[in-house]
Amino acid sequence: MKHITFFERFEADILSGKKVITLRDESEKDYEVGDVVAVSTLEHGRRFCHVRIDGVTQVRFDALTALHAEQENMTLAQLKQVIQEIYPGIEQLYMLKFSLMTDVI
Repeated sequence: MKHITFFERFEADILSGKKVITLRDESEKDYEVGDVVAVSTLEHGRRFCHVRIDGVTQVRFDALTALHAEQENMTLAQLKQVIQEIYPGIEQLYMLKFSLMTDVI
């Protein structure tokens, strides 16, 4: 099973279904539609759910929109700031669209 990590601050949004995408760099783009992925916190490695990958698409940083921000449960300004903190100067991102799975242990 594949694995992905998120900062702990995003856990509640993922579990509530408010965060349904994540934007990653090229090193974290190797997911395919239908993959079931174990999700853990980056800080402590605590597994807290599983998600199914529903889409993987390229998106340029300068093409991010309010819709991307809404799917991340933040404003566009917040989204751009977070991305720049994690990936300074990045131009090309990969959007992983996902759904929370409730039937995987």
